[in-house]
Amino acid sequence: MHSDKPKVLHQLAGKAMLVHVLDAAVQSGANKIYIIYGHGGEEVPQAVANYHAQFILQKPQLGTGHAVQQAIPHMPQAGVTLVLYGDVPLIQAATLKKILAASIGTQKNSADQLVLLSTVLENPTGYGRIVRDASGKVSRIVEDKDCTPEQKLINEVNTGILAAPTQLLSGWLARLDNKNTQGEYYLTDIVAMAVADGIAIQTEQPAHAWEVSGVNSKAQLAELERIWQQQQAQQLLEQGVTLADPARLDIRGKLNCGRDVEIDVGCVFEGEVNLADNVKVGAYSIIKNADIGNATIIHPYSHIEQTKIGANCRIGPYARLRPGSTLHDEVHIGNFVEIKNSEIAAGSKANHLSYLGDSTVGRLVNIGAGTITCNYDGANKHRTVIEDGVFIGSATQLIAPVTIGCNATIGAGSTITRDAPKDALTLSRAKQTTVTGWKRPSKKK
Repeated sequence: MHSDKPKVLHQLAGKAMLVHVLDAAVQSGANKIYIIYGHGGEEVPQAVANYHAQFILQKPQLGTGHAVQQAIPHMPQAGVTLVLYGDVPLIQAATLKKILAASIGTQKNSADQLVLLSTVLENPTGYGRIVRDASGKVSRIVEDKDCTPEQKLINEVNTGILAAPTQLLSGWLARLDNKNTQGEYYLTDIVAMAVADGIAIQTEQPAHAWEVSGVNSKAQLAELERIWQQQQAQQLLEQGVTLADPARLDIRGKLNCGRDVEIDVGCVFEGEVNLADNVKVGAYSIIKNADIGNATIIHPYSHIEQTKIGANCRIGPYARLRPGSTLHDEVHIGNFVEIKNSEIAAGSKANHLSYLGDSTVGRLVNIGAGTITCNYDGANKHRTVIEDGVFIGSATQLIAPVTIGCNATIGAGSTITRDAPKDALTLSRAKQTTVTGWKRPSKKK
């Protein structure tokens, strides 16, 4: 990966590869999670501490079988062990449930069984081959580097993902040796042991080949990113969402869309985003953890984060809505306007070049171009209250804490430091003067 970061913490679709795998494990019903990590990967336990897994350091790293051996002493012998890989990020919970159903189902019938996840690849190079006997039963797995020329022609490959009764798995792992070209303890060697012990071996297949694709380089990570984004785009199209170009969309979390939603090119959605019916999102907008109401239009290049937007609003272009903001219905936020930790009531407008931070804005307020709420005194934040029907003239500074009364008008170019009464014109301007004989400075040569 050419990186100081542990491989499994590199991100795909906005979250670490390992987190994708852990989420799938949790969704499949895992009762307890054990994470085996390598030397130098001390960042791993910190990054996924919220999963309450048990972390086990593998040192030295002597192969996949050796890795699972490190976990066995910590595990109860009853039940089934499911083995997953932190660099195979797109494994789906539905596939894992299918594997577990096969394994647990046989246990209920008192018939122990090893369940392998295999897949068929046009080019199986690099993967261990599933070797079957004349009757079609799995007899063993041979790693790519140990394959004979005939075995290299087999295109059914082992994904490494398996489920087995923990007690049996423990016994097989204790018998592993490292007599192979790599000098490692292969987890796949347990298959031959299971056959020798008369244990039934069943194979299951993933719904999609990309579920079992591993990542060993930035190029492979980028390839999986595109595959995953294509899957997300396809789901949206099937739900009726209009995408200007499905290849130019990034979903780094969960995107929920109503009917007749339109999304232009280059948009990025992070966290959980909800788009109601008839929402239109303009090109190259970035939306994170936001709810956007019916028929609202987001014009291009707008940035929205942790904001709730009502119906029939107009946002952007080049608007920035920061965390803690709520916009009610029919609010207009125009180009180069920034809103932070503010509530703006229905019908109000700030169409040009303004900053509204830590403010409460009433209904039908007009904010003139260049207006700023001066909310920070260098040590503390203060709130500005603008009541219903206020008209704020251009290039006004409102020095918080301050309240502008209902239906007040603030003259353009004013700096307001005290509350402004309702139904009145308030302004603060120095007397205009002209200095005769004044010369504009010239540039020094």
